[in-house]
Amino acid sequence: MNAPSPALVAPRPERLRLVGQRRQLLAVMHQRLMFGMLVYAGIVAIIALRILYLAAFGDHAGRKEELTAYVPERGDIVDRNGDPLARTIDAWTIAVHPNKVIGDKLALARHLAELMPEYSEEQYFALLKSGKPFFYLRRRASPALVEAVNAMGEPGLAIQREPDRLYPQTSLAAHVIGYTDIDGHGVAGMERAFDQYLASPATRGQPLTLSIDSRVQQALEHELLEAMTHFSAIGAAGVVMDVHTGEVLAMTSLPQLNPNAAGQGSDEARFNRATLGVYELGSTFKPFTVAMAMDSGIIKSFGKVYNCPQELHVYGHVVHDTHPFGRVCSVAEIMKESSNIGTAQIADQVGANRQKAFLGKMGFLAPVQIELKERGRTLTPGSRWGPFETMTVGFGHGIAVTPLHLATGYATLFNGGVYHPATLLKVGRDHPVPRGVRVFTEDTSYKMRALIRLVVTQGTGRKADAPGYRVGGKTGTAEKLLNGHYTSSAVVTSFAGVFPMDEPRYVMVMMLDDPKATAETYGFHTAAWNIGPAFGVAVSRIAPLLGVHPDKSREPDMSQVLPFVHDDKAKD
Repeated sequence: MNAPSPALVAPRPERLRLVGQRRQLLAVMHQRLMFGMLVYAGIVAIIALRILYLAAFGDHAGRKEELTAYVPERGDIVDRNGDPLARTIDAWTIAVHPNKVIGDKLALARHLAELMPEYSEEQYFALLKSGKPFFYLRRRASPALVEAVNAMGEPGLAIQREPDRLYPQTSLAAHVIGYTDIDGHGVAGMERAFDQYLASPATRGQPLTLSIDSRVQQALEHELLEAMTHFSAIGAAGVVMDVHTGEVLAMTSLPQLNPNAAGQGSDEARFNRATLGVYELGSTFKPFTVAMAMDSGIIKSFGKVYNCPQELHVYGHVVHDTHPFGRVCSVAEIMKESSNIGTAQIADQVGANRQKAFLGKMGFLAPVQIELKERGRTLTPGSRWGPFETMTVGFGHGIAVTPLHLATGYATLFNGGVYHPATLLKVGRDHPVPRGVRVFTEDTSYKMRALIRLVVTQGTGRKADAPGYRVGGKTGTAEKLLNGHYTSSAVVTSFAGVFPMDEPRYVMVMMLDDPKATAETYGFHTAAWNIGPAFGVAVSRIAPLLGVHPDKSREPDMSQVLPFVHDDKAKD
């Protein structure tokens, strides 16, 4: 017998209606929750994006635009090894809003004068009463000063961070790097020359890499400053250059300048003697004259002789030697003893036209080629460049060039005869060595090695030798022009040299402006007694830094000069 089936009971209409309303309410709540979550996520995303934007491109401590925590406002400058020479940092700035000061202005002026004595209490009080909206009190303020000012609790005083240019090596390579003005624009040196590159958002993230080697720079500056101080010179300049690439590895001008406080330096300190100052550099020009004569077919051997009397009367003038030969002398002896009389006759045979052509190809008749804006203009005889002027230019008088001109000239003469403009940028894929201009033949360049090595081993440059480093070079002493007349009481002394002479790699020029005689120089103030010895010491320090090792077994082929030299005592 089958059991009875359970009865089916239909739900009440009211219950169905409640269930439907509940489901509808849950759906609405779910939609609202999702909408709220989306709105919240959108707000968070907007805030995050805004923070990133402000970090990358936003205003910072009152600066105008485009300051970034990831891309500096101004690009770094580094040396060839990546060591920092200039960078932008955040510094404290103290300012005042005179019209917002609520405290006792006289008391405030008194406190400010105590903390920042660059202005008097009266000056601060006048400023506070001036009604000006804003005035800087101290930029690059120390943390201690910031803390003291903040403790005053005056709402009218503003303490904020702003970008500031810092030169961590202080005076090192100051005239190369340059400095910026209060608004961060370059006004000297590479800061000025590459102002757009350093400030542009497209390039400022990459440092500007210079050819300068800080180690070499420090050694050059130290030895030059020692010589300048010891001989009481009023100024000095120096250059170290790679003869094959034209890279300037070190360049200095003295007196020293601290670019962190360039405005406090004197005009003399801000003046770049290496590229802007022009000087008669005397006998350092003589190797050029001999090389011109060799390439012109006038000198075929260093044994060629000239009459070298006690004094040379020519073209209505008289040419003198400090220690005259009073006999016939060879080209080798003329260079060894630095004879003006002999060199003048060689220059006369070269002639004005060929002399100008050679000097022009070396860049001597135009402002020196370098990235800097501070470049001096060569002084020449101009329209008066006649036969006698050709003679004087031949031994470095009557023409004024920069020390960098002289360095590029020696690099040209001893790198195989090819001129390359000097550069302060590191040579590489992005900055290759430019195509050079041939000035002298390779044969002349090779033979000249022995001639200027002779000057250092036996001649006027003996005190410039650095044992083992095979230095070749030439002294130069030129009288200064004062009140329209040359005077022997004030001179410019220089030494231009190359090392190692058997395989030239580097050229160095060192110059002293108005060095004084001392007891140890027996009353002389010529190059052989002051800048010559300093040159030798500098080479001994710099050569190892550049990978040049001392080797007394290596020398250029001296057989080309030694047979033509009498065993006389070297003169200056």
